Amino acid sequence: MSACVPTRAADSTRPKRDHPPNNRPPVPPRRFRIAGADLSASIAVFLIALPLSLGIALATGAPLQSGLVAAAVGGLVVGRLGGSPLQVSGPAAGLTVVTAELIHRYGWRTTCAITVLAGIAQLGLGCLRVARTALAVSPAIVHGMLAGIGVTIAVAQVHVVLGGTPQSSVLENFRALPAQLARVHPAAVSMSLLTLALLFAWPRIPGRVGKVLRTVPAALVAVAGATATASLAGLVLPKVDLPSWSSHALAGLPDGPVLGIAAAVLTTTLVCSVQSLLGAVAVDKLVSGRPDLQARVGRSRLDRELLGQGAANAVSGALGGLPVAGVAVRSSANVQAGAVSRNSTMLHGVFVVIAALLMVPILELIPLASLAALVMAVGIQMVSLHHIRTVTRHREVLVYAVTTLGVVLLGVLEGVALGVAVAVVVAMHRLARTRITHEERGGVHHIHVCGQLTFLAVPRLSRTLHLVPRGASAVVELDGSFMDHAAYESLHDWQQAHFAQGGTVELTGRTGGRIAEPPDSSHCRCRPWTPWRNHHCEPSTNPQSVSPGGRSGESGEPDEPHGPGDSGGSGASGETAGPSERSLPGGHRGRGDHQLARGISAFQRNTAPLVRDELARLAREGQQPSQLFLTCADSRLVTSMITSSGPGDLFVVRNVGNLVPKPGEESGDDSVAAAIEYAVDVLHVRSITVCGHSGCGAMQALLNSEPGGAQTPLKRWLRHGQPSLELMAAKERPWAKLAGRAPADAVEQLCLTNVVQQLEHLRAHDSVTRALREGTLELHGMYFHVGEAQAYLLVDRDGDELFDHVGAAESEESEDLRRPV
Repeated sequence: MSACVPTRAADSTRPKRDHPPNNRPPVPPRRFRIAGADLSASIAVFLIALPLSLGIALATGAPLQSGLVAAAVGGLVVGRLGGSPLQVSGPAAGLTVVTAELIHRYGWRTTCAITVLAGIAQLGLGCLRVARTALAVSPAIVHGMLAGIGVTIAVAQVHVVLGGTPQSSVLENFRALPAQLARVHPAAVSMSLLTLALLFAWPRIPGRVGKVLRTVPAALVAVAGATATASLAGLVLPKVDLPSWSSHALAGLPDGPVLGIAAAVLTTTLVCSVQSLLGAVAVDKLVSGRPDLQARVGRSRLDRELLGQGAANAVSGALGGLPVAGVAVRSSANVQAGAVSRNSTMLHGVFVVIAALLMVPILELIPLASLAALVMAVGIQMVSLHHIRTVTRHREVLVYAVTTLGVVLLGVLEGVALGVAVAVVVAMHRLARTRITHEERGGVHHIHVCGQLTFLAVPRLSRTLHLVPRGASAVVELDGSFMDHAAYESLHDWQQAHFAQGGTVELTGRTGGRIAEPPDSSHCRCRPWTPWRNHHCEPSTNPQSVSPGGRSGESGEPDEPHGPGDSGGSGASGETAGPSERSLPGGHRGRGDHQLARGISAFQRNTAPLVRDELARLAREGQQPSQLFLTCADSRLVTSMITSSGPGDLFVVRNVGNLVPKPGEESGDDSVAAAIEYAVDVLHVRSITVCGHSGCGAMQALLNSEPGGAQTPLKRWLRHGQPSLELMAAKERPWAKLAGRAPADAVEQLCLTNVVQQLEHLRAHDSVTRALREGTLELHGMYFHVGEAQAYLLVDRDGDELFDHVGAAESEESEDLRRPV
């Protein structure tokens, strides 16, 4: 380490550390604060949750107060304990059919006991950390289940809308509908139509006035409008009846057959868990659209979310509330209203408690027909045309339809089980359906295998392979992702025999890699991800072997998983250069050339067809990148990977040390300055990012540089980094910091300081100064730790230059350290 860089220990004015240098400094206690965005979001969610909770309780046949209990518990308990901070939980429409059936069969108090047991079951599943297995359920089954529940809800609520009483099943509701139409209650119908009209018209009010009015939830406006109209007109019709809380029924001991109770607990657990976990994933997708919010709340922790949902169901059931699950409508409203933490969810629960205690006289003015119309609209919306188009595009409409009909006609658990059975049958059918074709083109026999290659297809495969004459050239294309042992043996034996008869065989897969070559060709044992590991290819001991997955390697050795860039990575698995890949122009053929040629060939086969349309569009329209990305030339920094960017997204400048020389001096550098000017003045980029990285050789060379000596090109270039050394040595300015830990050593400290210094140099360029003054450009600092695969963004925190995590999945212990980037 060079002695020319003074350390901070020499500064007597700097306060001494009272913690080890490599440990995180102690966190001072924080006072509880509620952001204004959380307060406004909680009010919006509360205004949506209040009428929906009453409506869902009405639809299930439970006491109306049970909906308020579930909403309050969902907000407070799940909001505090759940793993998805912005997901709002409460009584969900997806649980209406299940709960209604339980109340009809076992009574209300036993239903509450079942809810408690379901919550305990969820707690057990959360402790077993099996939350992600729920995501293995086919989306077609989930969407079909919700659609079936939606149909059931809508058909039942039609009777309440018409002024009657719903029956116990969908078929009975359909049979009773003609008689109900014959004795329509005009007041109930009028209030229902008014509710629906306001519900659908309110979000479509145009103009500036409409924009202001749309901030009030449509559900609240619809119910409030119908309530006010009914009260002013003096209409006589059934209204909300909230009995005294002193007479509110709590959970009792389960009363019923053991198998029936167990099935009910299983059904409630399944529906609550799947809906909540899928809702958490959906909330993550909404949050991903706001990078600042994503950095603050992180991704949902599904096992913790399952624990929170279990605790809420246990509490809600014990207090006489409905089952609790994540609710999509309220969760999306929470994110769109600007919530930034779990405080918004908890505050909405507090507001529900206040309303349940203090607003009873107002709530009892709401017509039941208005709530029924609201819930009927929710049920209709659960039959989503978008979901139908999606499952049709993926050829899963049969699974969707069977699940929907099963839920409608048989029940939720029976319908889901039927959907799972059909999904398994469809998957087996697709697995067994393999198309094998043979075609001769230019003297080469092409065999194309489309589908999964299992023992069921071996007879057809064998017949087709033997159509290839002895000594002929053959290409076998495996267009599938699976090959079992029987198919592997058949293909391997035929390949060996064909080689012995003087023929050639080229096996290719969807990765485009050649899988086998004649026995005399040198073979590579590399797999798709090995180019990322700076590997050196070695000849395989068994060059003719074909692995069951369709890739070369030792016989029977399992394939490694594909790594980043698989679709267009350099070097397909086990690939050996073909005639067109033996050399590069100029006749040179070294190991690097060989690998480069294979990589180019893999791109042309695999990636080029996928990106050709997009590149053709960019060729026509020209480049329009959104940002200039200035980073180091280090080979470990793959800009497209760490920024998830594609063609046309980034204008990239790379040099040794990610340096930005000052303009207008002898030390200036026209190549970097020209790139900056072109990006800002011609391409009109909206941001410029200077990205440093850990283990930077340029920073190490700066620290170890000695005055004097020969001025090599590298030394002359690194003189642009001298201001970074001077900044790190300055005593009057605090060091740049990393969130959560101290820099590992002086090299990492210099890497961080260098990013800050190069941003100062960047601001000195005329084009950048002008764009910053006009407000059309933003500057960002970034640090990428290669060993941790962790990106940090530079933020100004109380005057300190802090590099904070981006998208980190912190542990529960560090949750209180989360800050916006």
